[in-house]
Amino acid sequence: MNLISCEKLEKSMVELQFSIDADTFKNAVAAAFKRESKKYTVPGFRKGKAPRAMIEKMYGADIFHYDAINDLFPEAYEAAVKEANIEVVGRPDPEVVSMSEAEGATLKVKVAVKPEVTLGDYAGLNVTKKVKTVDESLVDAEIKRMQDRNGRLLTREGAAENGDTVDIDFEGFVDGVAFDGGKAEHYSLVLGSGSFIPGFEDQVVGHSAGEEFDVNVKFPEQYQAEELAGKDATFKIKLHEVKYKELPELDDDFAKDVSEYDTLDELKASIRKNIEENNQKQADQQVENDLIEQVVNGMTAEIPQAMYDARVDELVQDFQYRIAQQGLKLEQYLQYMGMDMNTFKSQFQEQAEKQVKMRLAMEAIVAKEGIEATDEEFNAEVKRIADAYKMEEDKVRSVVDEAAVKADLAVNKAIDFVKEKANITTETVEPAAESKE
Repeated sequence: MNLISCEKLEKSMVELQFSIDADTFKNAVAAAFKRESKKYTVPGFRKGKAPRAMIEKMYGADIFHYDAINDLFPEAYEAAVKEANIEVVGRPDPEVVSMSEAEGATLKVKVAVKPEVTLGDYAGLNVTKKVKTVDESLVDAEIKRMQDRNGRLLTREGAAENGDTVDIDFEGFVDGVAFDGGKAEHYSLVLGSGSFIPGFEDQVVGHSAGEEFDVNVKFPEQYQAEELAGKDATFKIKLHEVKYKELPELDDDFAKDVSEYDTLDELKASIRKNIEENNQKQADQQVENDLIEQVVNGMTAEIPQAMYDARVDELVQDFQYRIAQQGLKLEQYLQYMGMDMNTFKSQFQEQAEKQVKMRLAMEAIVAKEGIEATDEEFNAEVKRIADAYKMEEDKVRSVVDEAAVKADLAVNKAIDFVKEKANITTETVEPAAESKE
């Protein structure tokens, strides 16, 4: 391979032109003929036995030239990229300029490269850290959840009330005909939960165990089963059992039963402390987000679409992996949501753009400030990964790319650098006032 030229184009695109010498190309053509000739039929010859000259005469003189180009391109392209000292971030768009066994081949490739970044201000930035005070209603709500979790279900002798749990058989009919998915036995339903069609649960309220009765409802116009949307339906109900929840008293004994604390006040103080810590974390995260946004807004870079597209693909793959853990395929998810792949990908576009810009900005700071991840930091990250995935550290080392991990760690250190150099003013805000902004 001989690099002829490397020309910078607009929007972080580069055009590489390189050649492959005649001997290398000639040998590749001969190898392509030997491998591919059996695919071609020539009258008077058994398949795969026709001379090369006859095949080329019938199918074209360059019939094996393109196979040779395909064989040679990956290695030649990689060598050209290395010699040009560019960081490719997209798929190459190749074009054959010329090819002959006498003179070799010349190729031209357009490809997106990592853009040059010009940083604005990134040290001494001003930001306000807004820390919410504890909303006491959140403390009370958590106590209520704990009380509800520790309630006892007791049998109600009288009529069912909202909040009760009922055990029912039901079968649904539209125009007197039972429909698929409309039948169940011994279904446990919490009245007032809104789990069923509007009006269904309200009509169970007031009935007692042992009763059989009808519930008349109308399916919503936008119901997911189109054949039922907007239709009137009748459900035959048999009510087996009604239970209500008896909640424990909120006192010191309750605190002792559900926690490590001796008094209800101590339990509430613990919950309040957790909320305070969470509010601090949220405020710290927002400070980080605001600082990164300032750095990104201050930088200039011609970012190629290929970088955004690559990040979108990574986010899609990550989503696909997560739902696969739940036994669901992406194709099934898209079908259930009623969207195609392009629509699904578009949902990640804004997130991808923010992440790409942030990464470029932080990498530029890493380069400018000479930030590096130490071996000790790399070892700590290996241990963290090993602990998270319950793997041996040596196994983690064998599968991770050390340079890539260190690059990620350096980016995190760049974020810390920006925060350390920032002028941060802390402001306490009331939750209600903060939500109105």
